[in-house]
Amino acid sequence: MHDSEPALDFREPTHPGVSAKSSASVTDAIYSAGYSSNSRFYENSNALLGITPSAFKGGGKNVVIRFAVAECSLGAILVACSDKGVCAITLGDDPEDLLRELQDRFSKASLIGGDAEFEKLVAQVVAFVEAPKTGLALPLDVRGTAFQQRVWQALREIPPGNTASYAEVAARISKPAAVRAVAQACAANKIAVAIPCHGVVRSDGDLSGYRWGVERKRALLDRETAG
Repeated sequence: MHDSEPALDFREPTHPGVSAKSSASVTDAIYSAGYSSNSRFYENSNALLGITPSAFKGGGKNVVIRFAVAECSLGAILVACSDKGVCAITLGDDPEDLLRELQDRFSKASLIGGDAEFEKLVAQVVAFVEAPKTGLALPLDVRGTAFQQRVWQALREIPPGNTASYAEVAARISKPAAVRAVAQACAANKIAVAIPCHGVVRSDGDLSGYRWGVERKRALLDRETAG
């Protein structure tokens, strides 16, 4: 992230968060928030789940992560941001799974449900998922090894609607023999669409795998081509 990138405006939540004890599951927290089921939580695209740091392994140390789970045409979507930028955009069928993944990844962070201002940021991300060619003018908080970051930067340079093979990406970062490592870096990406690992395919054009499902990968590529 460059110093010139704008800082995100994070405000304290204006509504009470859901306090979840360390022994409680995310499902319990969803129920205690007043939702009759996981699907009811999922259907409410504006639903925000604030959980105290004690609900997460290791407590709230080092960094504050604000997050929200919403709904888009590809299923559930979780957006999370640190004070440096977007640190996670994940997709799935079950919002509980996305929350658990965030919990596992940032086990020592303070995870706080976003407020109304944060919802605007989430809306930008959802709009970007629905129409990738519109771009996403938000800073990213990219966390990975030096090699992974080189790969992810190369992915961001792939124009929407275009694809590159793993071998081509390896060549672009001057590591032509590191095709397998490039594939592993793509699989390790936690910021869907904004770091477009969906744009990387096999040399024969086969879609190969995708962290969030091959059908979602195909849908994203189709949108970019059509848009």
